[in-house]
Amino acid sequence: MKTLLIPLLFCLSLLGCSQETPQNYSKGVYLLLDTSGTYTQELQKARQLINIILADLEPGDTFAVARIDSGSFSEKDIVAKIVVDGRPSMATKQKREFAKNIETFVNTITSSAYTDISGGLLQAVEYLNEANVGKKTIMIYSDLKEELPKGFVRNFDIQMDGFNVIALNVTKLRADNQNPQEYLDRLATWNDKIAGGGGHWAVVNDLDKPEAISL
Repeated sequence: MKTLLIPLLFCLSLLGCSQETPQNYSKGVYLLLDTSGTYTQELQKARQLINIILADLEPGDTFAVARIDSGSFSEKDIVAKIVVDGRPSMATKQKREFAKNIETFVNTITSSAYTDISGGLLQAVEYLNEANVGKKTIMIYSDLKEELPKGFVRNFDIQMDGFNVIALNVTKLRADNQNPQEYLDRLATWNDKIAGGGGHWAVVNDLDKPEAISL
């Protein structure tokens, strides 16, 4: 009897293992672009970064680029998005169309009156959660100065467990030059917001550093 039980337990063990949810190794990247004021002049640099990220994407990976507008909690602000096809020829076509959409956007963009970073961040979290990717990265290409239209409320906590958030090219404003503490306070505020939601926060101002695209 004992000799029959051992193979049976072994088979049940294998069956239990096969029912585990498979690990998703694909990655998802959501890049938020500040389009307020003179920051639009910085978007040509962002375009170069986007092309590097595109080239690095593998089949199954997700990538979306959205503008930070006056009210950014909206899918309408997504400029381009892609889930990379497994067929090489189709993936190449997808990436070319994506790059073309970004080029058109950068060349025709008009400045937004306000900067709803929190709304864009919330939209990014929802998008990547729905994409069900294994690794989730949000990039914020902005000076990180949020300015909201009258009546907009962004006093909320965002659940960001498992998210990496990277602030890129955080340019210093004229007021920062007069009082550097304002710059430091902006960085500290966003660090607290991301870390408070369970996410990991990092700042990379030199886009030539590997950390800028370490996804």
